[in-house]
Amino acid sequence: MVPELASLQVQLATVKAEASALVSGLRESQFNWRPNPQKWSMAECLLHLNIVGDCYVRKIETALEEAKMRGIVARGGASPGFLHKWVLAATEPPAKRRYKAPRGTTPSYGQPITAVLPTFLHLQDQLTLQIEQSNGLDLRRVKVQRPGWPFRFNLLLTLEWIAAHERRHLWQARQVRENPAFPNI
Repeated sequence: MVPELASLQVQLATVKAEASALVSGLRESQFNWRPNPQKWSMAECLLHLNIVGDCYVRKIETALEEAKMRGIVARGGASPGFLHKWVLAATEPPAKRRYKAPRGTTPSYGQPITAVLPTFLHLQDQLTLQIEQSNGLDLRRVKVQRPGWPFRFNLLLTLEWIAAHERRHLWQARQVRENPAFPNI
């Protein structure tokens, strides 16, 4: 497996373990607690990742099928360009800038851990499988439609962005749990 994909598998395994540890032992009221009405709870952070992840899993599946049909195989590496680096830097935690969640990805309040966490973990498994299926393809020539956007990213940037986006919202969820007003009872 190419180093970029192997690194992504490690990143997703880390995200999966971190999410499990973050919500381990929480009650529903803690999982859904908001620091204030304008901020998301841990549940909303993970549910947002579930909504976005589900969209991307479907888009990546389509891109992989198309790439395999067209025979878009790897022909050597290419350095990430300015846009690639900028997009990832803007996404990585800690959040330097807040972005409004795109329409259709805003999570609903009051979700149970037993629905949100298993779905998140399952999506990580699906993404890991898609990373395995990407091996041997030209990661920069395979294009993935960005949900809600009129343009596409290459497969490598898409996968790296997903991992960065997940780290960003897990960081956000961690801020909720570490808030001094977090209900510990």
